[in-house]
Amino acid sequence: MRYSNLFGKTLRDFPKDEVSVNAKYLLRAGFIDKLMAGSFTLLPLGFRVVEKIKQIIRDEMDATGANEMLMPLLHPKEIWNETGRWETAKGIMFQLKKDNKEYGLSFTHEEIVMDLIRKRTQSFKDFPIKIYHFSTKFRDEPRAKSGILRGREFIMKDLYSAHTSKEDMEKYYWEVAKAYIKTFKRMGLNAKIVEAAGGVFTDAHTHEFQVLCEQGEDTIYYCDSCDFAQNKEIFEGKGGKPCPKCKKGKIIEAKAIEVGNIFPLGTMYSEKMHFHFTDRNGSKKPVVLASYGIGPTRLLGTLVEVFHDDKGIIWPKSVAPYGAHLISINSNEKADSVYRALEKEGIEVLYDDRETGAGEKFADADLIGIPVRLVVSPKTENRIEYKERGSEKIELLPLEDVLKKLK
Repeated sequence: MRYSNLFGKTLRDFPKDEVSVNAKYLLRAGFIDKLMAGSFTLLPLGFRVVEKIKQIIRDEMDATGANEMLMPLLHPKEIWNETGRWETAKGIMFQLKKDNKEYGLSFTHEEIVMDLIRKRTQSFKDFPIKIYHFSTKFRDEPRAKSGILRGREFIMKDLYSAHTSKEDMEKYYWEVAKAYIKTFKRMGLNAKIVEAAGGVFTDAHTHEFQVLCEQGEDTIYYCDSCDFAQNKEIFEGKGGKPCPKCKKGKIIEAKAIEVGNIFPLGTMYSEKMHFHFTDRNGSKKPVVLASYGIGPTRLLGTLVEVFHDDKGIIWPKSVAPYGAHLISINSNEKADSVYRALEKEGIEVLYDDRETGAGEKFADADLIGIPVRLVVSPKTENRIEYKERGSEKIELLPLEDVLKKLK
């Protein structure tokens, strides 16, 4: 992609009304645009990052045997009334009325997926069912102030699994937990599994995936020796005290960003929606449900909060919008040739071909944060200046070596 053709270039200044790091950098670097508080447009650069995040998630969900699909965003009041959540979710769900009928905009899909499954399954032979989708969610968020981390409209991957027993559900539940940890690691994030309350989803304890970050809005308590970790909402204790689980470690209090969550929902939804399957003995039993969420757009913001310096973003290679940022300094003909060679080898490259100063191009490259900067100029002669984002080391390499490094 030639930068001269890219829609959504860098801004000269940081937005004055934003306080979060992710909002400042994503807006100024041209990854997102703000329509209003909690509502953002993914510009081409941001869209590319989110698509790569989604593909990593998709890979790991498919590996668990889950099927991808897509469910509606506009829901009739009647289906939410089956579980009683039309009333209990009023504080979070956008609800509207049209021609004497009432509807809700999706903030989650438990009722919808349960209705879908009950229409298409009956026997125990149809289970387990593992289905997921990427869709827009709408939540009446009263504190939409942390950039793209806390939105009123955002993209969510929600997976739902339906089982004939609690034991089978728990087995898959922890399989997904492992898949989540792998998902985040592929993006360079080390997430902790943290026990938490169920909110409007379930009365049972659930599990969040939290990434330690000083700018995080959540407070968690975890052991420095074992895997014990709880959200502040349910933790009964103080930092610095012995771990209640292993008795050997010390409890650490830390700020974190929630990047995923999983919910063991049990039979509550199937019982309220009168959905039962027929077991081997011909008896009717309620379906056991669990749900699992990851927010790709929230991850976009999290990655910036975790990976940045005072110059801009530092994208992990697995989710970077492009693999290389090519800069031409008074040498467009030669840079054009390098650009074509990179594209021929299947290397994703952003080529800054603008007629502007070198200082501006370098500053924009640092701000955008693509993993590798390549510079072609009269001074580099028949070589290319190779520099990794976040490193001060600069190498002068022939094209062949650059291609090998980028593959």
